[in-house]
Amino acid sequence: MLKNRVRYEAIDDCEKSSELVTHQLHMSYKNEKRRVRVLLPKNYDKDETENYPVVYMHDGQNVFYCSESFSGYSWKVIQAIKLNPDLPKMIVVGIDNGEHDRMNEYTPWKITESPLPEDIELGGRGVEFAEFVMNVVKPFIDKHYRTKSDKYHTAMIGSSLGGNISAFMGIRYNDKIGGLGIFSLANWITSKAFDRYIAREELDPEQRVYIQVGTQEGDDTDRQLMNGNMKQAYIDCSLKYYKQLIKGSVPIDNIHLNIFADEEHDEKAWAKHLPECLRFLSEKW
Repeated sequence: MLKNRVRYEAIDDCEKSSELVTHQLHMSYKNEKRRVRVLLPKNYDKDETENYPVVYMHDGQNVFYCSESFSGYSWKVIQAIKLNPDLPKMIVVGIDNGEHDRMNEYTPWKITESPLPEDIELGGRGVEFAEFVMNVVKPFIDKHYRTKSDKYHTAMIGSSLGGNISAFMGIRYNDKIGGLGIFSLANWITSKAFDRYIAREELDPEQRVYIQVGTQEGDDTDRQLMNGNMKQAYIDCSLKYYKQLIKGSVPIDNIHLNIFADEEHDEKAWAKHLPECLRFLSEKW
């Protein structure tokens, strides 16, 4: 689902609720602030000598609470961590999307392969957004929290267009991002540009990549941007990305691909398999 899928909530510059801390970080290229929330592991304040891996998640409005999620169902990250005590302790950072600007920020290239009206231009701000995440958000998190800041302990997760920007950033910043969770990749929207990009860049053979897609992906909004079989398009994107990683010398053992029958394009499906993703990405933490 490529449409804006959030319900925004105004928040003070910094507030704390339980283990979830909220910050508003300045985006220089838009001259505005963006909400970034930090979920700290249990006993973070007591274990003062311990440092933690960090997982960054896009579409932050849909990450923690169902009441905030546009679909009414979140990734349920807090519950996932509490219900799966075998997972290593980690810091989870949820970065809000830009609401109406979501498609522009999560797409590194102008959208030219979809049947857009002549007077509408979309996409192309993904590079600036990626720079905000890597040059503002990550340094802020590493400075203010006890993190393991190296790439091996840094992961990024996103779904749909959030998966697009995660895949892009995983290539562009493979010296800083060691794990990727790519759910319901929507690369069909700029497939030619992404194909050219991944083909010419050097991939990191040590990077771990979790890929997931359902067989019932897509909705009416997606169909406004693509002619053809939308369900197949999502499957094809994930399969092609898998092959591109292998061609780029990422070992098969470092890639985990799932195609789930009858699963749809929503947080309910993504939340269901988040623990599996986190286990795979954290296998060598």
